Formats: sequence, structure tokens, C-alpha cells
Amino acid sequence: MWRTSRRDLDYGDRALVMAILNVTPDSFSDGGTIVSVDDALSQADKFISDGADIIDVGGESTRPGSLRVSVDEEIRRVVPVIEAIAKRFDIPISVDTSKAEVAEGAVAAGAEIINDISGLRYDVRIGSVAANAGAGIVLMHSRGDFESMHSQEPATDIMTEVSDGFRVALEKAKNLGIADQSVALDVGIGFGKTPEQNLELLAKLDKLIAEFPDHPFVVGASRKSFIGRILDEPEPARRVTGSVAAGVIAVERGAAIVRVHDVKDTAQAISIVYAIRARN
Repeated sequence: MWRTSRRDLDYGDRALVMAILNVTPDSFSDGGTIVSVDDALSQADKFISDGADIIDVGGESTRPGSLRVSVDEEIRRVVPVIEAIAKRFDIPISVDTSKAEVAEGAVAAGAEIINDISGLRYDVRIGSVAANAGAGIVLMHSRGDFESMHSQEPATDIMTEVSDGFRVALEKAKNLGIADQSVALDVGIGFGKTPEQNLELLAKLDKLIAEFPDHPFVVGASRKSFIGRILDEPEPARRVTGSVAAGVIAVERGAAIVRVHDVKDTAQAISIVYAIRARN
């Protein structure tokens, strides 16, 4: 079980699908498609119909070259959307942010999970927000600060780098009073890793999971550039097949949650995985 402030999410029988709902003008794949609360509600409704288990709302792009937005602007983008979704639908809502003030506003509006790309490195106060609310939290591995995370020199040993980063983040979380059962870990595909290292992390995901068996693992490979490179596909929205394949491999390697743009395709593929497993 992964404990949030409102429920326990069971990932024991089936991996969960976390749908990406970006309310940004500049996200790498879907920036500018959600421009109003009504747009967000319509998209949330579609995601739920398509099989989403969690909706992850983000108000700040983390694509290469993106610039930080102010706390006030990020709150303006995400809080009304979270509030509207929470009122209309009974589905866990995550806020994708690394700012404590944004997380606090999102939790007050109805979010029950905080998805922190920095793993408590950028703003450790976000951990206190999670602890005080009893929220679930995703601690993602990334390298460098916000502006430099996509231009880091490659790590010599990415598996050790990620493992060590998780240990530091988990120690911070413990010291802040976050319950172990509320913490999920994300290897941070595409964040300070080479394309080859992204593939290595997916191929050896089970080894990292074995190191941290008490925490569900989140994998977000959807539409990312390493997939485009393999497929020779520059347009992110045309990387659906590759993204689904990466998600299936992640589930087969033990991922508990896959964070995706293409919910229906991914949910259907995961259903096939579990149907085959049942006959093993």
C-alpha cells in the first residue's frame, strides 16, 4: 500500500497509472493544451474513463531550457484545477512541484500526493508540508539545480548515483517526520541522465527496487527524448508506441506506478501484462 492523506493505494495486484495533466504553456509534449479549468476537467474526465488511477497536475515545465515560474504563478495555474477536479471526481490527485508554498496550496485544494522532482533537494520545506498533511510523496532522483539538471556531466555509475541519492532523500524524509509508507521513489528518467543511462535504469529497475523494497517505484518515461532518439521521431506526441513499450518493461521490472501521457494505451497494455502473468 502507498499511503496518501486520503486513502491507501493498493499496487500489490496491479501497477497504477498516473496521468499527466500539465497546465503549462511550455511543457515539452502537451504545453498549452489545457488553458482553462473547464479544459482540465474535461481532460480529467477522459483520463478517468481511459483507466487513470491518479492524476498528476503540474504548473511548471521541467523540459530542457525551461525557466522557473514564480510561486504565485504556479499556484494560480494549479490550485483552481486541483480544487475543481477534487470536487467533481473521487480520484487521487498529485501535484507536480518542488516549491513548498505551491504544495501547501495544492494540498489545501485537495491534492493528496506531492511529486517532487528534486527529491527534497530544492526546497526541503516541501517535506514538512507532506508530513503535516500526511500526504504521499514521490521523491525523484535528479542531478543539478533546476536550470542545470539537463546539462550535467554524465554520472560514472548511474545505478550507484541513483541509489545513493535515494538514501539521502529517504533520510531527509525520515528526519522531517514523513511516514515510510507514504514515500514513493522515482528514478528520474531523463533528468540528468544520458539516453544510454535511461535505458540502463529501465533494464535494471528490479535491482533498485530490491534495494528499497518498502517503497513503491514510479517510472515516468512517457514520450521522452531517449524514445524519440531510438525511434528517430522528433515529435513527442508520435512516441506513443515507444512510451507504452517502456511502461510495460517498467511494470515487468516491478514498477508500482507509471506516469504517462497516453493513459488508455498504457492501461490496456498493462492489462495484457497481468492477464499473461495470471497464466504463468
